[in-house]
Amino acid sequence: MARKPRWSFKEDRRLMELARASKSLEEVAKATGRSPDRIKKMAMRLGLSIKPKQRGTKK
Repeated sequence: MARKPRWSFKEDRRLMELARASKSLEEVAKATGRSPDRIKKMAMRLGLSIKPKQRGTKK
């Protein structure tokens, strides 16, 4: 698989918006076309918190 070029300022902003909207790691990866690993690394650099998708919740 070919690597995407470095993150652009626009992509940084998009990642920030998705993190603020409490999107899951998988949702962010799908929306940006980046791997979950790259999302986690960039989120850490930007000081963002993105949670993995929650599996079934107890009521």
